[in-house]
Amino acid sequence: MKFWGYLLDLFYPNLCINCSESLMQGEKVLCLKCITELPKTNFQHKENNLVEQRFWGKVKVEKATSFLYFRKGSITQTILHELKYKRNQSVGHFIGELAGLELADLSCFSDIDIIVPVPLHIKKKLKRGYNQSKIICDGLSETLKKPIITHNLTRIKENETQTKKSVYERHQNILNVFAIKDTQKFEGKHILLVDDVITTGSTLEGCISLLNQIKGTKVSVFTIAIAVN
Repeated sequence: MKFWGYLLDLFYPNLCINCSESLMQGEKVLCLKCITELPKTNFQHKENNLVEQRFWGKVKVEKATSFLYFRKGSITQTILHELKYKRNQSVGHFIGELAGLELADLSCFSDIDIIVPVPLHIKKKLKRGYNQSKIICDGLSETLKKPIITHNLTRIKENETQTKKSVYERHQNILNVFAIKDTQKFEGKHILLVDDVITTGSTLEGCISLLNQIKGTKVSVFTIAIAVN
């Protein structure tokens, strides 16, 4: 077995997705050096942080945080590119685990009941093969020890890409995009709503506005990254 493992390492070396250096035993996805260089926001420790400000005057959230800052050319961009476009699901699971370790002992996240990914439209999910937000949830669930509920919050409309739209256009683009199949599954629950990246927050806002209408439901938000200049 060791021989075959040696051959696999020789012909298919396990490399850090960021710096391309060989990963040491016990390392996965990112080497220790790159992990220490992650541009963390530490928003989970800050009241009225940049993520929470995205929702002011729009929808009600209990707590909102992003794990990393996103800038073009950054390690965060590499992580998201691997997850979304190179079909590297292990990246999302690993980063979800890593972020979960930093949230697990915080009182503001201790009463989370369920974790819910922002849904993809079925066409996009079939094209990609998976929902990247669900993969992140898998990692979070492993460290937070909370269950995931999928397929109850659904995307019923395939809206246009948000990438080059203005704030107003993003808001209009997300109207009537989401639906909830069974509101009773969410009643009285504190939901951790999860997405990969937040820019204006319009996609998350579309989900939260529905969840806010359910009796006794509280919503907190987690994303891997927040886009900044």
